[in-house]
Amino acid sequence: MPTINRWRVLTGAVLILLCTGAIYAFSVWVGPLAGAHDWSPGQVVLGFTINGAISPIPMILGGFFVDRGWTRYSVAVGAVLFAGGFTLAGTAGSLGMYYFWYGIVAGLGMGFAYSGCLSNTIKLFPDRKGFASGVLTAALGTGTVVAAPVAQAIIKSAGPDAAYVRMGLVYLVIVIAGALLIKTAPVGFVPEGWTPPAGAPAVVNRTWKQMLAMPAFYLIFAMLFAGAFAGMMITSQLSPIAQTPMFAITAATAAVLVSVYAICNAVGRFAWGAISDRIGYINAVIVIYVVVAVSFTVLLTMNTMAGFVIGTIGLGLAFGGVMGVFPALSMNTFGPRYQGINYGIIFTGYAIAAYFGPKVGTSLGGGATGDYTQPFIIAIVVAAVGVVIALATRVVLAKAKVEAPAAPAGVNA
Repeated sequence: MPTINRWRVLTGAVLILLCTGAIYAFSVWVGPLAGAHDWSPGQVVLGFTINGAISPIPMILGGFFVDRGWTRYSVAVGAVLFAGGFTLAGTAGSLGMYYFWYGIVAGLGMGFAYSGCLSNTIKLFPDRKGFASGVLTAALGTGTVVAAPVAQAIIKSAGPDAAYVRMGLVYLVIVIAGALLIKTAPVGFVPEGWTPPAGAPAVVNRTWKQMLAMPAFYLIFAMLFAGAFAGMMITSQLSPIAQTPMFAITAATAAVLVSVYAICNAVGRFAWGAISDRIGYINAVIVIYVVVAVSFTVLLTMNTMAGFVIGTIGLGLAFGGVMGVFPALSMNTFGPRYQGINYGIIFTGYAIAAYFGPKVGTSLGGGATGDYTQPFIIAIVVAAVGVVIALATRVVLAKAKVEAPAAPAGVNA
């Protein structure tokens, strides 16, 4: 088997995902873009919705390329499309062009880059699937942490369009450097000095057709939707929600809270990815749903700065956990060989949430009173349903003996 430095590949993937994380700082742009172009906030948010909803196409196609050893090319094309679309979004003079550059081009690019970086790199860490997934998705979250205040500063001094152009050009340089570090994971890669833990079931690699024939796929698909629904609602509208009469937080403070949310999102991705290796992926997801429900309950019952901060922290950690745990759950259930295309298909659940989460928020929330009670209640119900689905999934996987016991502490590559 050819040798490969998995930490080098991980570094390249992290560099790329740090840049694509700017997508989740979107709420900082909503108000300024609406004001600069005389667009409504709902029209601006649709760009974010398109970006997320289009993701299954590059995720599945990119997964196809990854599983066939074309990882570097797929990632490089995706990275350039993302940075280019992000940059040119700042030149859009109409909603149609904004939707094209930010929604379609940047969305396609992000999907290709994310699929390649995530699916390929996790294959190099069979001993630490949750850890690797957590590090990569945390890079995405950290990118949001950095992007939010930078964008806010540029928007304040030069406008929202300039923020897209300037940041996009910097991202272009970084993603190209990261793509040069990417190498395809060898089939059946086993890190030196590691053996599967005693009692772990044999790895069974399932093609996408075999995966679709398993009940576990549909349950995991629904779980991902339930987990991403609340996160996409808040990610797309955190700043506007904070500034409604419901909470009456200033724009400057709201921008800070976007960064707080992003930090928690990044921490949640790494933390839950690592924790899930110890307590099991399904157990981790159940706890995440509970955190979502509690956080929205706090937002409903405490319309104060303190309540908003508590809710923001909880939702950031939870959404980060969703993104950190599900790639590892997918690989653990369906095997590493076809992880690229398999997780791309599963990720369609995220794309559906990317459509409905923001839509529910904009259509049922806000208004003259700035009341988000209905969207928050719906998010609580979705999280509760997610718990039920997760419990059912645990039973199904236990019967199939799919989910392996956690790796022992102290395992090193």
